[in-house]
Parts: sequence; C-alpha cells; structure tokens
Amino acid sequence: MTGRALLDRYEASLRGLARKSRLRSLNGRAGLDFASNDYLGLAGNKRMADAVATALANGTPVGATGSRLLRGNDPEHEALEAKAASFFGAERALFFGGGYVANFAVLTTLPQKGDLIVLDELVHASAHEGARAGRAEVVEVRHNDANAVEDAIRVWRTGGGTGRAWIVVESLYSMDGDAAPLNELMAVADRHEAFLFIDEAHATGIYGPEGRGLAHHLEGRDNVVSLHTSGKALGASGALVTAPAVLCDYLVNRCRPFIYATAPSPLMAVASATALDIIADEPERRQRLAKLVTLSGEKALALGFPPSGSQILPIIVGDNARAMALAEVLQARGFDVRGIRPPTVPEGTARLRISLTLNVGEDDVTALFDALAEEWKQ
Repeated sequence: MTGRALLDRYEASLRGLARKSRLRSLNGRAGLDFASNDYLGLAGNKRMADAVATALANGTPVGATGSRLLRGNDPEHEALEAKAASFFGAERALFFGGGYVANFAVLTTLPQKGDLIVLDELVHASAHEGARAGRAEVVEVRHNDANAVEDAIRVWRTGGGTGRAWIVVESLYSMDGDAAPLNELMAVADRHEAFLFIDEAHATGIYGPEGRGLAHHLEGRDNVVSLHTSGKALGASGALVTAPAVLCDYLVNRCRPFIYATAPSPLMAVASATALDIIADEPERRQRLAKLVTLSGEKALALGFPPSGSQILPIIVGDNARAMALAEVLQARGFDVRGIRPPTVPEGTARLRISLTLNVGEDDVTALFDALAEEWKQ
C-alpha cells in the first residue's frame, strides 16, 4: 500500500463524521465573546500583562527548559504553589501545564490497583481518560446523584473490593452549568473512607469567598483533592492540584505526566499568581458577572429555556445539524456562540453553549437573546 491509499481509512472516518454533522474544524475569534472561558475578562488584563513584562525584564525565562525534577523548577513555580495553597486553604499545591494533563495525572497516579474510581457520567473527558488509563477499577454513575455514587461503592465492597474509593466530580459542569451536590458527596466519601476529587475548573475565581471555588469549605481535608485551572477565569494557562502534602509528594515521585513533562512556563506561574491577587482584590468582577448571569437567565426563561444559574448556559437544540446552523447564523450576526455536539455531550442533546464573560456587557446579552429569539422561530 503506497501513496494516498495509506490515508483512506482516515478520510473515510472524516466523511462519516461529516454525514453525522459531527465534523470539526478550527475557527478563529470573531464577534462578541460568548464562547470563551475567560469569565472574569483577565486574559487581556493590564495588571497581568505588566506582571509578566516585569518578570521578563527581571530575567525570568520564557520556557522552563526541562522537567521540574531536572532544571525546570523555577522560583516562580514554587511561589505560585505556596500562594495557591494558602489562597485555597490546602496543605500543598502542585502546578501542571493544563487542566487536561492534571486530571489525567492525578487519576493515573493516586488511585491504586485494587481501588475504585466512581465517575460522574458528565465529568470532564480528561477525567474519563485518566481513570481508564490508570490501575483502579472504574464505574460511571448518573449525573449529580450522590445515592448512585454510594450504591456503586456498596456494590463494589459486596463484590470483594478492599481498596479505597475515589469519587470524581466537577463542582460546576462545563456543558450544563449546574453545580454538584458537594456536601452530599462529601458525606458519602466520609462514610466509606473514600477520597473526593473535585475539578473546580469552571468555579475557580468565580464562586466562594474571594473566588476560592464551590468546594472552598472542603479544602484542607485529608480525603479531598481539588483541581483549579489557570486557563479559565484566571486568564492564563496551567492548572493547580491542591491536596495534602503527602499526596503532592507522591505525585512528584510517582506521577509520570509530572516527572517526564517539561514544566509550565514560569511566566504562566507569574500570570496565575497575579490573577489570584486580582480576584481577591477586585470582588466587583464577580458581582458584574453575577448580574450577567441573572439577566441571561431571565432572557432564557422568556424564550422557554431553563436558566442554569451559572455563567454557562446551554440552549439544547437536539439535532446536530440544526445546532451548528443556528450557531453559524448567530456568528454571522456578530455573536461568537459555538455549537456543541456528541460525543462532547450525550446523543440527542446538541446545543449552543452560551458562556458569559466580562468581555461583554448587559446590552450585548440582551442583543444576543433578541437575535436568538428571531432565529429560533425560523
């Protein structure tokens, strides 16, 4: 087999995706931002830019040049980790290159052979990938159902399971915008001497005192591990895992995605640390976002769509082709709204994912829903 024939199976797969209206392509930024995760508008913040520029001027390198265990451990990394541990109320923090790799790293390292990982069915794809690549047994349970989590652990114990259970959830779900029943899940974890791993990606910076997240009251416990991404509300890139010190030490010694990866740029550590200062110093950002959430909920309800109560508002369309066509029409009208299709969301639930950020104002939100009302009727 030579030439183009080598590529036939890939082209056939892409044609199959196109027939199902699931073919993806890369599109640039255009129009009003109703698509990004820059919830607090910090990605272009001058204070962050100035902090990075000052660090560069003072000799901070652009790249880490190696893994943290070789020559890639910079003072900026350690300063961020110390600040994050204090800010979130954890014993230690460890900085990773992104949320995906952090989820994958934790779930391929901390749960051991003989343990059980209980995944909420709608938790991030990176958690699913990490769980399945690890050594523990894996089971999925109904979304936001603490009773289903407890039942899964009991069934596993009855079947001879003797290790530890790991309950894995998002505090705020990325495609539905709904919050996890964290207190109920914590109670389940305590009853079964289990760990609770909470992905705070879409809550960090927005919810809790000073933006410390929806799970702020659980941080610092021996059986709680949290993940705080820098690439969403914090406006930078990277991710922080907060946990008991012994678990962070274990990750440093046993976690292959940490040991063998080049460390994140120290400049991103500077940016992330500055973002933590900003969200503590400027509560008005969270207040402005909360007003946009309330307004969008009212507008959605007027159109017959249930509000999510958060900055992530799904408009369920159902059909893949129709969802993408509606997104394209809104984009043509100047609103950067993206369509989301399976397998990112369950079959039959293709949607518009409206993301509220401080890159827009109340008039922009009103204009978007006016346009949506017009296009929906057609």
